[in-house]
Amino acid sequence: MAWLHATPKPDARSRRGREEPAQTRLSRIDDLKRKKILPSMPPNPAPHITDWLIEMGLTEAAGMGTAAISSRELAAWQDNTGIRLEPWVGRLIRQLSKTYIAEGRLAESENCPAPWRAPVSQREVDIEDAQLRKLLG
Repeated sequence: MAWLHATPKPDARSRRGREEPAQTRLSRIDDLKRKKILPSMPPNPAPHITDWLIEMGLTEAAGMGTAAISSRELAAWQDNTGIRLEPWVGRLIRQLSKTYIAEGRLAESENCPAPWRAPVSQREVDIEDAQLRKLLG
C-alpha cells in the first residue's frame, strides 16, 4: 500500500527533477485512478489484520514526520473497539506499520518497482504506448 500511496519524484540531480514543479505530481494510486486502471495487489492471507491496521491509521504523526503505530495507540484502539489482540498480532501490526513507513520512503523514487510482481494489463500497455508515441512522435 505504501508504494501505491507514494508520490514518485524524479532524481533531484536530474534536469527534470530541478525543473518539474512538485505540485503537478500525483501519487501512484491517484495516477492509476486517473487512467482508470485497477491496481493489482498481492495475495493477503490475513485481511482482518491489515483492515485493523488501516482502521488504526497505518502510522502516527511524530515531530516532523511519521512514526509506527505505538503500543499506546494499539491499547487505545483495543479499548475503543472491544477487540482484544493476541500479543503476536500487536507486534505484527507494529511491524507492518514500520514497514509501511520504510517502503513509503523508498517508493518516492520514480524508479522504485512495486514490492510485488503483478501481471501488466493490456490497458497499461496501451497507455504507456500512447505516452511514448506522443513523446517520440
